[in-house]
Amino acid sequence: MMKGSVKGRCDSEKTGAAGTFAINAGDVKLRASMTDATFVNGPSINDLSISLEKPGSFIIDYNVPKKDARFQFMNTTRVLDKPLNLTYTHWMGENLTAVDGILVLDSANKLSVAYAFDSGNCKLKYCYVHRGLTAFEPCYDFAKKSWHFVVSQRIRDDDVLKASYQTSSKVLGLEWTSNSKLNEAFKISATVNLAEESKIPKISAESTWNFEM
Repeated sequence: MMKGSVKGRCDSEKTGAAGTFAINAGDVKLRASMTDATFVNGPSINDLSISLEKPGSFIIDYNVPKKDARFQFMNTTRVLDKPLNLTYTHWMGENLTAVDGILVLDSANKLSVAYAFDSGNCKLKYCYVHRGLTAFEPCYDFAKKSWHFVVSQRIRDDDVLKASYQTSSKVLGLEWTSNSKLNEAFKISATVNLAEESKIPKISAESTWNFEM
């Protein structure tokens, strides 16, 4: 089976499109994606990548323009009888390595840690979901010594409203996403830098169409 999606984007800075095409071959998936095709000052294609994926096990990405590869391996173990999901990621071109861990305390509480070996930076995030509808996600960045707060609210089965704030950049963000059951989805977002005197919001809109063949 072949699956695909086409995404269009329009915001205050650029207009572009993206596309993903995937082929399932047993328990592995071959995917080609183009994440940034812009049409300002003439057409250009960036970040064309080819991926081989086994869900829950590994992902291998190859960036064609950069001739760079990314390897990602996933595994699950148990700590104090709680599942710990581990992800190891390595970028060959930049020689960067990162490890992410998510400890699932229960259905409503998760604790995650992200560590980058090159910089020694560590991010600690806690996620609490109230009644399956409202999520609170505070995150502390040890390198920047700053907080990132995210609150999201599910309105209906398809719609989610999200607000975020970064203390280091003083950027406030608002986002509305909708995933339709009719293979169409959209996202509208706005960000405001509270440190700027003008405080003019940057608004962007994305629409995605999914299909199967």
